[in-house]
Amino acid sequence: MGFGGIQVLSDVSMTISSTERHAVFGPNGAGKTTLFNLIGGDLTPGGGRILFFGMDVTELPPHARVRLGMRRTYQSSMLFPELSVLENLLIAVRGVRPGRFGLGRIRPGDADVEAAEALLRNVRLTGVTAQAVSTLSHGQQRQLEIGMALAGTPRLILLDEPAAGLSAVERRDLTELLTSLPRSTAFLIIEHDLEIALHVADRVSVMHGGRVMKQGTPDEIMSDAEVQAIYLGSASKEAADRAH
Repeated sequence: MGFGGIQVLSDVSMTISSTERHAVFGPNGAGKTTLFNLIGGDLTPGGGRILFFGMDVTELPPHARVRLGMRRTYQSSMLFPELSVLENLLIAVRGVRPGRFGLGRIRPGDADVEAAEALLRNVRLTGVTAQAVSTLSHGQQRQLEIGMALAGTPRLILLDEPAAGLSAVERRDLTELLTSLPRSTAFLIIEHDLEIALHVADRVSVMHGGRVMKQGTPDEIMSDAEVQAIYLGSASKEAADRAH
């Protein structure tokens, strides 16, 4: 995969199991976000295939992948700031179904409203149900983005730096939220905060120069001499110790 003659990704091969929590890390420019853009359908690869539960989705647009059970959060917020928290979740619930939809009036007892309220509980936002998203803290907005990604029982969620810009308390809350997600949903997470990534992940891929340099469990990655030499100083080692 390249842009203007510059090769961004090359020979990347990665397999995620149906219940796996997989972290991807590497320096800026390693190709992490480009990888997510390819998996999610925002970009089309110049070669190779993307398989989703055995189905070739390489040429499918993002909305078609959503209908198959793939979700994504982005580094920049994709929320509706002037709508309420519940309305945002209701859009997510209705948006994963085939066909066009309208927001309409929120009616108690409506199945979609009940599904949105269940997501509220799952991401611990019941105290701000009616608030406009623009009034939420950065951490609460990240929680809401994850809640919207959970709409419709997804099979895989791509989480693009969910801890970016969060306070220490918000990062702790995010870690608890990620570890509480159902195992029926796999997730792939890009995260610069190693303490979070190593705590929530079953497996880790380390990217360098547009390639997957190493793959393994968090312990295997943290103890790998080549990874340590390139990426990990004493501060990262301390983060790994805290994560365990």
